[in-house]
Amino acid sequence: MFRNVGSTLASFLLMYATISQFTDSSLVNRLFAMIKAFLFPQIRIVIPANSDNSYWKKNSFYMAVETYLRATASAEAKSLKAISKGGDKLNLKLDENESITDKFCGAVMNWGYFCARNQTNSHHEKSEKYYYTLNFSKRHRDLVVGSYLKHIAETSHELNAKYRQKKLYTNSTDEEEWTSVVFKHPATFDTLAMDTNKKNEIINDLTCFRNSKNYYAKIGKTWKRGYLLYGPPGTGKSTMIAAMANFLDYDIYDLELTAVKNNTSLRTLLTNTSHKSILVIEDIDCTAITGDRKSEGQKKSDKDDGDYLKKNSLTLSGLLNFIDGLWSACGEERIVVFTTNHVDKLDPALIRRGRMDMHIELSYCSYEAFKVLAKNYLDLDSHPLFDEVCELLKTKNITPADVAEVLICNTMESKVPGATERLEELITVLKKDTKQEERGETEEKEETEDEKDETEKKDEKTTEEKNETENEKDET
Repeated sequence: MFRNVGSTLASFLLMYATISQFTDSSLVNRLFAMIKAFLFPQIRIVIPANSDNSYWKKNSFYMAVETYLRATASAEAKSLKAISKGGDKLNLKLDENESITDKFCGAVMNWGYFCARNQTNSHHEKSEKYYYTLNFSKRHRDLVVGSYLKHIAETSHELNAKYRQKKLYTNSTDEEEWTSVVFKHPATFDTLAMDTNKKNEIINDLTCFRNSKNYYAKIGKTWKRGYLLYGPPGTGKSTMIAAMANFLDYDIYDLELTAVKNNTSLRTLLTNTSHKSILVIEDIDCTAITGDRKSEGQKKSDKDDGDYLKKNSLTLSGLLNFIDGLWSACGEERIVVFTTNHVDKLDPALIRRGRMDMHIELSYCSYEAFKVLAKNYLDLDSHPLFDEVCELLKTKNITPADVAEVLICNTMESKVPGATERLEELITVLKKDTKQEERGETEEKEETEDEKDETEKKDEKTTEEKNETENEKDET
């Protein structure tokens, strides 16, 4: 058998060398490619970057292949792309039109990376479509389908878990895609300045959510949870989000609604968020879609429907549909966080229970929050001036950010003398602001009394004029 195969190959090569001397090379190449395909049939699998020819949904297996091939690509490929991961770390991946081989259970797998470019002006079609190709012998079909593809998925999952770094994603108006940087915010719940009981309540809620996959499946709900963080500026809403991400080891997707063109663009972005992630919409009271839905309907009736939808196609209902509508089931183990400085301005439908499951008020600095800040910035657990600070904080509204700005000490020397100076300065600030508030209250009180006196005088004058009118009437 092997003798016959060897003889066939030798004849094949001799024919190729002879015919190439007297015939057009391109014609010869096509002819022998057809003969090769007949004698050694191959199967080709295409792995596109997007799922099912969809312009808005990423193909998860494409990303798995990209991760799997990194080690092989850096060792064998002749042309590579180097992509920064932040800091000194780089990702190496295949360059366009580059090919490498991989071996699995004795079978040779040929990989290629390509890009198809189209001239299109369609908003719903991308001009560049990237894809990987896998070519292998037909006799290895069962091995590839049954084992090799599964091996790729499992290996990529292990590599992602081993080298995973938390990411901070954001969106832009130019592309309906997320861009990311490595997330290295140092905030934790231990350093978060807030009441201890409230902090423990949030930690317990997050822990319960993370461990409740089977419970959510049992009750028939999507595995997600919503948090509304509200309070004055400088009370730690962004720091709270960073602490949540570090506690759960989740990625953060910072959604800028003003950069989203319409509901379709919003759906494209949100369906491309990963599992184990936190979707953040900060200052949602400042967006254009948080008004009353009835007024939105009245606007539609006042204007031409087509023109209105064209200009204002990002709607509150589009956002709500993803938070807890049908599209909310497109991912699991997700947290949605809204922040606002003015909770009273939000549409009640946006923050009702079931959408925003936990409402967390982050208010002015309390004594418990101050002690956390003193430990963070001054490394103090107690100090003789703490009692005076405690009494002042009971009557003074000051944000944790303002307290931190006073306590921060940029010196490497001993912290004890500096700590006393910082606390004394904080007390001075608190007393100064308290006096200003008292002065303001006194001025307001005086203004109120003056207005009251003027009102009484006007009433007296009106009464006198009324009496005079009645007297004149009687005389007449």
